[in-house]
Amino acid sequence: MRDVAILNPRAGLAAERARAALERSPRWRHAEVRVTTGPGEARRFAQEAAAAGAEHVLSIGGDGTANEIAWGLLGSRTILGLVPMGSGNGLARTLGIPLRPARALAALAEAVPRAMDVGMVNGRPFLNVAGAGFDAEIGVAFHEHGRRGGRRGILTYVRLSLARSLAYRAESWVLAAGAQRFEGRALVVAFVNGRQYGAGAVLVPGARLDDGLLDMVVIEDAPFYELAWNATRLFLGGIERFRRYRHLPASTAVLIAARAVHHHRDGEPEAAATRLEASVVPRALRILVPRATAEDPLGPFLPGAGQTAFSSGQSSA
Repeated sequence: MRDVAILNPRAGLAAERARAALERSPRWRHAEVRVTTGPGEARRFAQEAAAAGAEHVLSIGGDGTANEIAWGLLGSRTILGLVPMGSGNGLARTLGIPLRPARALAALAEAVPRAMDVGMVNGRPFLNVAGAGFDAEIGVAFHEHGRRGGRRGILTYVRLSLARSLAYRAESWVLAAGAQRFEGRALVVAFVNGRQYGAGAVLVPGARLDDGLLDMVVIEDAPFYELAWNATRLFLGGIERFRRYRHLPASTAVLIAARAVHHHRDGEPEAAATRLEASVVPRALRILVPRATAEDPLGPFLPGAGQTAFSSGQSSA
């Protein structure tokens, strides 16, 4: 078994188009296709593929599907490929992977493997962004909306954000990131591995996926008009110049809240907690990266790192 494609059918017509593109792909049409029916299956399918010696596992779905599959591949030599079909697609955008299935599959056919860091929060992995605050609360609302049969997608996410932004009350936090510390009220505390949330919202412009660090970002509490005005910087550039923006790079961090609050991993809601412990597992996952992205000196990988940095001795989460 050389290649396995794990498909999340919840994307509806998009999933059908992705499967049709897979069948037409000269490189990937012989991949074994496994279709998920519920939470946890993508991880199990990935573990089984890795145990059987698969060379590649394609994740055909959103950020949550990619997260599950990566979890199942940690510690193996199997390479992850992203065919993005989610609402945000933050990691795929950072990697320069096209958002249309046929184009994504074509790009992956010519891509090269790179070893990337994997973040951990309370013992569970994330690839791109985890954290707590306003984004986590909107993530809970977004997933509840989807479970009730509502439309997903970025427009729904924006609508829910706008509807809750005026009533949201910033939490009080204590964040210790390495030797750095923040204490106070903040709208968002994020543990960032990639560069953006998704949908083009860049949170840490210069983040590297293989530097052995997480980029802790704090957006301090501020009047609504100030936050709304500066939110455009996420899409237009310059968020790091916002006076309420704090950047604390470190390999470990502990976040303590005054009360139990929700948090998320790659957009997937987690149970409420008062303490979050974040860390990074350096270069723990092999992933397919378009050559132009992999060779870009200003891109998300350190120049000259290549694929040889991956250690097969990493322990599985």
